Amino acid sequence: MDEDIAWTVNTWRSTSGVPELREDGDHIVFHGQLRLFEDGGAVLDVGGTLILFDVADSPLPEGVDGSWVKVRAARDRVSVWPCGV
Repeated sequence: MDEDIAWTVNTWRSTSGVPELREDGDHIVFHGQLRLFEDGGAVLDVGGTLILFDVADSPLPEGVDGSWVKVRAARDRVSVWPCGV
C-alpha cells in the first residue's frame, strides 16, 4: 500500500465489525481493525490479512487503536504480491 493513513481524509471509524475489501469507482476500500505502533506505523487487519500503513502527520483521534475503520485508497496506490506460506 503506497498510501498513508490520514484521519478524515482517507480513513474513518466504522460501526460495522465485518472485514471487507471492495472496489468503489477508482478506489479500493479496506474495512478492518486498526492497530497502531509506537514508531508511527499501523497495520489494518482485514479478515486475517495484515496491511501495513504509515500514519500521516495529522494526529489520529484518541482511542482509535483497536477500532474498526474504513481506509479508501486510489486503485493505482494498491499493489498485490503473491506470498508463499
